[in-house]
Amino acid sequence: MESLNKCDANYAALTPITFVKRAAKFYADRTSIIYGDARFTWKQTYDRCCRLASSLISLGLAKNHVVSVLAPNIPAVYEMHFAVPMAGGVLNTINSMLNAETIKTILTHSEAKFLFVDYEFIPKACQALRLLKTENKQAILPTMILINEIGYPINNNGSEIKQGDFKYEQLMMNSNHDLVAESSLPVMDVDYPVRLNRKRSYNMVEYEQMIELGNPGFAGVKLVDEWDPITLNYTSGTTSAPKGVVYSHRGAYLSTLSMLLGWEMGTEPVYLWSLPMFHCNGWTFTWGIAARGGTNVCIRKTTASEIYRSIALHGVTHMCCAPVVFNIIRQAKPEERVQIRSRVQILTGGAPPPAVLVQEMEDLGFHIVHAYGLTEATGPALVCEWQTRWDPLPREEKAELKARQGVSVLSMEDIDVRDVKTHKPVPHNGSTTGEIVIRGSGMMKGYLKNEKETSKAFEGGWFHTGDVGVIHPDGYIEIKDRLKDVIISGGENISSVEVENVISKHPNVLEVAVVAMPHSHWGETPCAFVVKKTNENLTEQEVLIHCRSNLTSYMLPSRIIFLDKLPRTESGKPQKNLLRVIAKKSVNWSNRHHENHSITTASRL
Repeated sequence: MESLNKCDANYAALTPITFVKRAAKFYADRTSIIYGDARFTWKQTYDRCCRLASSLISLGLAKNHVVSVLAPNIPAVYEMHFAVPMAGGVLNTINSMLNAETIKTILTHSEAKFLFVDYEFIPKACQALRLLKTENKQAILPTMILINEIGYPINNNGSEIKQGDFKYEQLMMNSNHDLVAESSLPVMDVDYPVRLNRKRSYNMVEYEQMIELGNPGFAGVKLVDEWDPITLNYTSGTTSAPKGVVYSHRGAYLSTLSMLLGWEMGTEPVYLWSLPMFHCNGWTFTWGIAARGGTNVCIRKTTASEIYRSIALHGVTHMCCAPVVFNIIRQAKPEERVQIRSRVQILTGGAPPPAVLVQEMEDLGFHIVHAYGLTEATGPALVCEWQTRWDPLPREEKAELKARQGVSVLSMEDIDVRDVKTHKPVPHNGSTTGEIVIRGSGMMKGYLKNEKETSKAFEGGWFHTGDVGVIHPDGYIEIKDRLKDVIISGGENISSVEVENVISKHPNVLEVAVVAMPHSHWGETPCAFVVKKTNENLTEQEVLIHCRSNLTSYMLPSRIIFLDKLPRTESGKPQKNLLRVIAKKSVNWSNRHHENHSITTASRL
């Protein structure tokens, strides 16, 4: 058998680029993208991707050059997921909620050659470039390419950015002429809106011009090694500088197929982009919707009105989002809501959703599937696959099961929960905690320019997630906390997630986050930050009474602090590091609310 070798007939490097080629061939006339009034077919989308890829090469893009994009969920970002790797480049989708300082850090670290910017984020991009140039006078700035608006009515027959969105003085300071010239930004009069009027000559390249001037017959740069990088995604960096996570063509391809199978997505889905494409490349569904010949419904903002409107107008069948979006949906105004005639599938992850929240969403007409993943795992690594034997169970019990993180996706070879100290597997009893570890083809190549952190993350042949979980007797994994978020009170480990789940069941609670608070006797105890539902009255004592009825005494919060909203990271997760600071400042060393005085220290150890 050794004489049977690989050849073009029996081997092709795995890459998700093949999905859009296939879609153009077999689903040519199906609608690929909807954005406002704009519509594209798969044939048109592939044509645009070919043109953009050829234009990038014409502008000097070479193999493994990084192409960054700062934009919301618009057609251009979707197209770039195919066009950039077709040109041999590496796509870097930047979180549009990041500040200019962090964007500067990403552009510097990635050595991006191009920066595509949606008109809405031009001021932020310019600020980032100014910071970059200030930090290093010799820095070569990326070529900036403007993404103008399509699909919505704007002035001057589509050649002008929305009047009043920003003015020139918001783009840059008058004294910054050197930066203007070197970053290819247009030079124009103050108060003159950014304009793409071809009668006037500016240095800024515009996205649709690149499409128009590109070669539709460009076949793409041949991929020889499927281990080559395809995208670069940065971690949120809430406690340290963001790390650059590199995905391979192979990993992206296998992860995409795993998600389609794990979510049981059929052909011709209508997918609503309520999840940012900058989150792990839209959890691989940027590529996956092409694989299924579906329709991408792009929206700039994830609001209740946009979600319900899209469901009503386009017959949305699938969407992804973090649990925080559940609150946006359930708090919709009566005039924003529509009757959901066919159940909409939601894949959720990013934070463990309370069971009560899952149940409420099901009542609104959504079917919830819970997933768990990390940037390093190319998005979801676990999916809570439903089992038919659970069908007869009571609704409350079903909701509890759906809140689990589930079983590994097919691109992962193995997943386990290991004791943090001994590194041995924990018993499958649903109560013994350990660190969740993962390995498989869906994992990242590693961290860009950071061999030390890559080796640390892959120590012992596993990727160490830093998440604490348990394995149930049926093999399903459930997250209990982040290692850094576990509260150790008098020798007992308290899961902040478990306390959050209990508090979230109170009918007047909208959101809750629980962190450790210093305690004079127990070392630390839980402190709960609660956001009340609109127009609802709720007192600290009422929350504590609710907790006493549902929690073991040592898990009771010492304080309940009410906030108008929870501070969140750019990826939507509660900023527990900030909440811990607030909790520490509000310490009452008498801890009058924590009624554990009748419990002996011995009982807690």
